[in-house]
Amino acid sequence: VQLVESGGGQVQAGDSLRLSCKASGVTIDAYNRGWFRQAPGKEREFVASITWDSGTIHYADSVKGRFTISRDNGENTVDLQMTNLEPEDTAVYYCATDSSVIIPSTIPRYWGQGTQVTVSS
Repeated sequence: VQLVESGGGQVQAGDSLRLSCKASGVTIDAYNRGWFRQAPGKEREFVASITWDSGTIHYADSVKGRFTISRDNGENTVDLQMTNLEPEDTAVYYCATDSSVIIPSTIPRYWGQGTQVTVSS
């Protein structure tokens, strides 16, 4: 399985940004997808996840109401729409996928290389 993220960049506080992750390999539309992030000097943390059928979605409390995860199985993509960005959202964002449901304590089997998001005040 290969995961390739795109859409990162540098924005101002209050701006929006949309990340996308394209997957290839195996039957990816049957896999659950998620986004994690790692800020400088901090551990990697869960951001959001979505089940294979988009039936169940989880968000970290810190992004709830600001971020939206969605997926397009036909395109093998999962997106993370981020609005009202804050400097605390600055991190490398990683796309991940696993056959099991992804929750905050999950360590997914497959990971992308990450994309940098920098939010300045």
